[in-house]
Amino acid sequence: MSGHSVVHTPVGGRIMTGTMKVLLTIVALSGIVVAIRFLQGIAAVSNLSNGYPWGVWIAIDVVVGTAIGCGGFAVGILVYILNKGKYHPLVRPAVLTSLLGYGLAVIAVTIDLGRYWGLPKVPIFVWRWTHSPQLEVALCVTAYVMVLLIEISPAAFEKWKDSKNPTLRSLSASGMRIMDKILLWVLALGLLLPAMHQSSLGTMMLLPGPKVHPLWFTPWLPFLFLVNCIMIGYAVVVLEANFSSRAFGRPSETPMLASLSKVAAWVALFWGVFRLGEVAIAGELGLIATGKGMFFLAEVVLVLLAAAILFSEKNRNNPTWQVRAALIMLVGGALHRVNTYLIAFDPGANYHYFPSVPELLITFGIIAAEVAIYIAVVKTFPILGGHGPGPARSKA
Repeated sequence: MSGHSVVHTPVGGRIMTGTMKVLLTIVALSGIVVAIRFLQGIAAVSNLSNGYPWGVWIAIDVVVGTAIGCGGFAVGILVYILNKGKYHPLVRPAVLTSLLGYGLAVIAVTIDLGRYWGLPKVPIFVWRWTHSPQLEVALCVTAYVMVLLIEISPAAFEKWKDSKNPTLRSLSASGMRIMDKILLWVLALGLLLPAMHQSSLGTMMLLPGPKVHPLWFTPWLPFLFLVNCIMIGYAVVVLEANFSSRAFGRPSETPMLASLSKVAAWVALFWGVFRLGEVAIAGELGLIATGKGMFFLAEVVLVLLAAAILFSEKNRNNPTWQVRAALIMLVGGALHRVNTYLIAFDPGANYHYFPSVPELLITFGIIAAEVAIYIAVVKTFPILGGHGPGPARSKA
């Protein structure tokens, strides 16, 4: 999903900075816990049980993590379906963020699986799970990771086209020719697959039936998850562009992000109003006054607050308010997913769940790995648009 008309350049600079050392330390500590998990079993590091077979690894690392990875999908809708070419410079970094979000979500799923050695059976004996939304999610996420790798490959080809190594130069030339021929089909898959599995993540929480609180149990859940991931995707793109601009001394993209923020505001407004309206039509507004109603209010109020901030033209054109509103939108959208998978789920009075410290450490490690890989890639490959100031001003 990268356009040839946009100039992309590597940030350059040292990779092993102080920030990178801190991130890698977190990853290393997380890796020790992962090793214990695989050597001694999942019970050695988690508080999961028969009542709560999924916890923070699924709710945050996968359900929220893949939504954070929908920046490429969200921007792709604007660029390739609505023909808004002015957002093209945001596509390649959004695709990289998507690849990292989805790729590390696959790792999180593998860690979470009790019998992880059976994972290869999914594509081999696919007919055994043909009525399972989990199968659709597993296959679509795996396929989407492959698509994202193809979409980001032009960055490597551009890096290698002037290489002193003739093999890399030849690979670059061949790769670009192939991409020119298959790009249309890759783009189509890049837009189809997220729509399929993001809605299926909502479908999965229809399976527990009455174990899910009525404020979240709705046949509209697949649609809510789909719109929710688009909203989160826009928020992440705004955050990524602002943070990378400041961290690497890149040219500001404030006007473009202001335009994108307006789109995000309309999506957030639609999602918040639809969420409230669906609950009202179902006659369940009274449940907001119950114990879990505060979680419902939190997700809706945060999303609508972010929309209200971004409907102000002055705020949209202010990088500080762009970041604030995007953070609020991200938290509100993510809260809906965590609420659906954890807060709203009640397997019975005999079961309780709160993530253990090792569980949280693995999650922190996955997040740190995503940030570390992002920094290393943008410093090495032409990902960010425009001409950067060079290694001297790179801060991360």
